[in-house]
Amino acid sequence: MSRKLVLGAIVVVVFAVSFLAKRMLQNEDTGGPGAAPPSATGSPALPQRIISLAPSITENLYALGQMDRVVGVTRYCDYPPEALTKTKIGGYYDPNYEAIVMLEPDLIVMLAEHEAPREHLADLGYDIVVVNHKSISGILRSIESVGEACGASEKAKSITEDIRTRMERIREKTAGLRSPRVMVSIGRNMGSGKLKDVYISGKEGFYDEMIEMIGGVNAYSGGVAFPVVSSEGIITMNPEVIIDMVPDLEENGWSPEMIHREWAALPQVDAVKNGRVHVFGEDYVAVPGPRFIAIMEKMARVMYPEISWD
Repeated sequence: MSRKLVLGAIVVVVFAVSFLAKRMLQNEDTGGPGAAPPSATGSPALPQRIISLAPSITENLYALGQMDRVVGVTRYCDYPPEALTKTKIGGYYDPNYEAIVMLEPDLIVMLAEHEAPREHLADLGYDIVVVNHKSISGILRSIESVGEACGASEKAKSITEDIRTRMERIREKTAGLRSPRVMVSIGRNMGSGKLKDVYISGKEGFYDEMIEMIGGVNAYSGGVAFPVVSSEGIITMNPEVIIDMVPDLEENGWSPEMIHREWAALPQVDAVKNGRVHVFGEDYVAVPGPRFIAIMEKMARVMYPEISWD
């Protein structure tokens, strides 16, 4: 092991030991592990130093009016713009435990898939809220559970009620209409001029759920969550609507026209033939947070252009 790695390991251990000692002293004063310090009224104090381990969670906290209490976010958290000023605690898959310990958080919010961070941080005695952003129902529950943890239950209720109202409006407008076959592209060799190895939304995924709720049907009928399909596979599926999710469109200097030219290589596909390839270039189209309703409303418009949505 190199000298740098040894020193790094020592630093982490020192911080961890220091933190555990501090938590033990706090536990003696507040009634045991995980107990929040009492407020002046005797109720548990609300968290004042929150860390987010995912962009969608950061957006959740922002929607709930908690950004002033957020002290750490991942390097991928760029919305709201205020998130860019927060201390970075590593990435989505590689959080920096030393950075987390130094921030002395009293609440860490993470996703269900953060299994290793959850185990490590729970061992250190941190208060943790785990949320599920793999489904729409999970996102709605996440808003409510984080709101409850932060003392913003009324705000959370207002947000989720608004989202549910907008979802119901879509259902009512598309009820009884024919279901278009929809394919959602979520990644490929963009800008190469060719369609090759296109990652699409499979069954039981975030976009698949929205397609179904809107009234459409996923053109992919297999059982893989995020299959990679070839041009031949797309021709076989023959989607009537193609939605290309390109959240880094502006960042990479691409244009919708360039992307449409690439899809034009498949003129035999109904969506291409009938001009129903749509590019979604907003930065939030790949973030399963509170703004998913904006994605859903936009998808509904392109899936059912015959409906008056105004």
